[in-house]
Amino acid sequence: MERNDHPFYLKTTIVLFGLVLFVYIITSLQDILIPIVFAGVIGILLNPLVNRLQANRVPKLLSILLGMLIGFLVIAGVLYFLSSQIIRFGETLPLLQAKFTELLHDLQVWVTSSFGISLTRQVEILNNALSSGQAMLGRTVGSVVGTIGLIFLIPVYVFMILFYKTLFINFFFEVFEEYYQQVDQVMGETKSAIQSYMVGLLMEACIVAALQATALTILGVDYAILFGVIGGILNLLPYVGNIIATILPLLMATVTKDGYSTHLGILAAYAFIQFLDNNILVPRIVSSKVKINAFISIVAVLLGGAAWGIPGLFLSIPFVAIMKIIFDRVDSLKPWGRLLGDDVPGEHKGMLKDKVETDQSVAEEIVEESREKPEDEK
Repeated sequence: MERNDHPFYLKTTIVLFGLVLFVYIITSLQDILIPIVFAGVIGILLNPLVNRLQANRVPKLLSILLGMLIGFLVIAGVLYFLSSQIIRFGETLPLLQAKFTELLHDLQVWVTSSFGISLTRQVEILNNALSSGQAMLGRTVGSVVGTIGLIFLIPVYVFMILFYKTLFINFFFEVFEEYYQQVDQVMGETKSAIQSYMVGLLMEACIVAALQATALTILGVDYAILFGVIGGILNLLPYVGNIIATILPLLMATVTKDGYSTHLGILAAYAFIQFLDNNILVPRIVSSKVKINAFISIVAVLLGGAAWGIPGLFLSIPFVAIMKIIFDRVDSLKPWGRLLGDDVPGEHKGMLKDKVETDQSVAEEIVEESREKPEDEK
């Protein structure tokens, strides 16, 4: 076994310094890196289609262009549908605003009678909350506008990634030339696992969107299809996205419906859909080998949002999943892959316990020896 002469504190310092430097770089260069990462994800999704076209003797350049065209048409169709639904939603906004104002007035009267807080004080608290909310909204909109400004670079990046993918792959083989077979195995398994994971994630979002839209339509909630599609997109954000996706139709039901029967129906339907998603869709459609535990998922979403804003919220989980896929296929990194996963062992290995049972102190050895001596030698 090769001896490592570097002390633990030195290795820990180097790792922490590397993490700090990595976070600083991705935060400072987010306007450049975000379109590249999105292009990488789209390239992974389009790569099987491009390979199939090339297998049918379609030239490489034409295969890439056709694959990108199909992907563009799908994305454009989704955006067109969402925009048309949002425009319809905006037409009824004045009526919804009037209903919301009425409900808000009733709530203010109830707070005054129950807690003794005057209307003036309530208005002051509400204005303070709105001021901080507008500042946060301004930062979010600014981040979105900055990202949209670079979206036009994404098709260029996608084309280059698909066109030069063999160049990138050969680079890794040349760098790790001594481990050619291991690199070939790891890269092949990693590529297929990442592609199946991303395709499965997209299929899961579509099924969840259809189920939520159907449930809201049966319950008679306005703009059921819009909320269903939004719910499918937000389903990519674990835990946080499900909460937001549930709140939106609840608010619509509060404004447009009387009583609470619709609210209970929404909660029951969304809980059932979430149960189906966690126990049927994810294990069968999304690869079970890349399931991430709840703690890592929440931390990853929060860190992604802090580093890259809204794009970071959606990219954090695929990024961690890709890391887990790679970790699971490299022997020295398998413990990190198990740390990210949700397979909780029944018991710990108990290294300390075994050591306590086998290793004895000097005093214990003396006592044992004295017990083994004959009576005449004592």
